[in-house]
Amino acid sequence: MALSQKQISGIKAVIFLLALLPFFRLVAFAFLDKLGANPVEFITRNTGDWTLYFLCIALAVTPVRRLLNVPWLLKLRRMLGLYGFFYASLHFLTFLWFDHFFDVQEMWKDVLKRPFITVGFIAFVGLLPLALTSTNGMIKRLGGKRWQLLHKLVYVIVPFGVLHYYWMKSGKHDLTQPLMFAALVGTLLLARVWWHWSATARNQASA
Repeated sequence: MALSQKQISGIKAVIFLLALLPFFRLVAFAFLDKLGANPVEFITRNTGDWTLYFLCIALAVTPVRRLLNVPWLLKLRRMLGLYGFFYASLHFLTFLWFDHFFDVQEMWKDVLKRPFITVGFIAFVGLLPLALTSTNGMIKRLGGKRWQLLHKLVYVIVPFGVLHYYWMKSGKHDLTQPLMFAALVGTLLLARVWWHWSATARNQASA
C-alpha cells in the first residue's frame, strides 16, 4: 500500500502527539497529586515501561514492513526510536535527580554496586550515540555503511534493557511482563537472523 508524502506526514504528526501522551499524563498526575504513595517509583516504572514499549515498536518496524509489504513504515522508525530515547532520558533523570539528587559520585557507586542498574546504565549510554546520529546530516557525515553499523547497537541495547527490567522485577517475583518483553525481542531478533541467513544462502546458491 503506497501513501503520498502528505499522508505519511499526517501519520507522523499523529504518532508524534500520541507518543507524548504518557509524558503529559505523568505531568498531570504530578500536578493533581495522583502519583501514589511512592511518586518516584511510579515515575521510574512508568518511564522505564514506555522506554521499552517504544524501542520494541521501533525494532518491530522492519519485520512488520516485510511481512505486510508496507515500505512507508520505515519513515516512522527513527521517530519511534527517538521517543524510546526520550523516555529513557526521563527514566535516567528520575534516577539521577530523585534517587541521588544529582550526586554523580553516589550515583556511580549505585551503578557499580547493583547489576540491574549497571545493565540499565549501559543500555542508556548505548542509546546516546544512536540519538546523536539520528539526523540526515549525521548519516551523510558518517556514510551509510558506518551509520548502519553503528545503529546495529540497538540489537544489543534492547536486550540489555529487557535484562535490566527482568532483574528489577525478579526482586519482586513479578516476571510476567519481563518474560513477555524477552519473548517479543527474541522473536524480532530471530526474524532478522533468519532473513539474513536466507539471503546469504540464496546469494551463495546463485553464485
